[in-house]
Amino acid sequence: MTIYDSNDTICAISTAPGVGGIAVARISGRDALGVVGRVWLGKDLATVATHTAHLGDIRDSSGDVLDTAVATVFRGPRSFTGEDTVELSVHGSLYIQRRLIPSLVDAGARLAEPGEFTRRAFASGRFDLAQAEAVADIIAADSQAAHRLASTQMRGAYSERLNALRDDMLQLASLLELELDFSEEEVEFASRERLLDLAREVSDTVGRLADSFGRGDAIRRGVSVAIVGQTNAGKSSLLNRLLRDDRAIVSDIHGTTRDIIEDSVDIGGVTFRFIDTAGLRQTDDSIENLGIERALRRMAGARIVIWAIDPTAAEPLAAWSDIEPRIGDGQTLVPVINKRDLAATDTLADEVRHLTGANPVVISATADADLDTLEERLVDITDARDISASDVIVTNARHYAALTAARESISRVIDGLATGLSGDFIAQDLRETIHHLSTITGTITTTDILSSIFSQFCIGK
Repeated sequence: MTIYDSNDTICAISTAPGVGGIAVARISGRDALGVVGRVWLGKDLATVATHTAHLGDIRDSSGDVLDTAVATVFRGPRSFTGEDTVELSVHGSLYIQRRLIPSLVDAGARLAEPGEFTRRAFASGRFDLAQAEAVADIIAADSQAAHRLASTQMRGAYSERLNALRDDMLQLASLLELELDFSEEEVEFASRERLLDLAREVSDTVGRLADSFGRGDAIRRGVSVAIVGQTNAGKSSLLNRLLRDDRAIVSDIHGTTRDIIEDSVDIGGVTFRFIDTAGLRQTDDSIENLGIERALRRMAGARIVIWAIDPTAAEPLAAWSDIEPRIGDGQTLVPVINKRDLAATDTLADEVRHLTGANPVVISATADADLDTLEERLVDITDARDISASDVIVTNARHYAALTAARESISRVIDGLATGLSGDFIAQDLRETIHHLSTITGTITTTDILSSIFSQFCIGK
């Protein structure tokens, strides 16, 4: 387990690894100004005001001038970490970066552990734990929708909602605990009806937050879309067109695609992970059958299933018998009738609508306008356009687990209040609910949990 010493001074390159125009080294801790002062040739940084930038030179461990740099000073507590912090902007040469960090270490700093800057921000009260985790999500965001969710969480809207829930729970618990203290007098400090109403309100809110995880996780990691259907239905052509790249081999030969082909693309500010699969058909080819089995397994794990249908096939709907049993809860089926330029589709569209209960998208994979219609359908399914700055959507698996546990314990509270259960049992379930909610924001946490969370950050953040 990593041991963090909050009393020393840490340093790291905070910009992305590799060559760039500028590289930024971050130094934070009680002796940050002293450490930088030992390698700095320029104005005495110990005397400058906070949030000011200064031009000077950096010396390496041998005393040679390494580079001309800009030092930006942030005095605690008005810094990211809440400590004295200096950011050194140097030229982005790998040579300079490799020499700069050892020079800072020789001057009295140590190399930061992954996520240690953000961990110090959490420890100093600059962020709660949910907001700290959102920092990593912002760094990792690769779409507008994912960035919007992470930004909302980092600004504290999510934490405010959780803290309000926790306050309601504390109110419930305090009243019940007070009653237990005066149990011999049989005093009732709170109406059971009022407590039941409040518990139900909490349960509804916790449930909505937990139920939002599927949507939030999909947007954060990318919405998985499996393209399935019979051989020669145009699945690979459709994938290539959606990706704007010749990613999959296109051929009139049945069974060309035998393995999973996967790639991602941003559509309407949402990242979609498209999965092209082997065509579904009866075959004696053992290798092709393995591909079909893989296709069916990947389809089961996708949030959206595109069923590509060939109107020119002898039995265009034959694949439905394989697809229907594998469409589960939380999945959305999008029937796509391809090759509208080669065959009439009106009657087939009616049959698909009757068979699946979903309106098919009728396209030609070669027509841009048709693809726009399909892309609009996909974005609409995610509801990403409806996400506002005030929406609270859960994207973190740890939070989801805590909310699920909180929902279970508050349900026991409701059952206990409704059946007249003894107050001490109800109070125990209330304390458990408070505990689970508190672990999300870090009001209650352990060293092991913190180490696990921050170890997933990159060094320098």
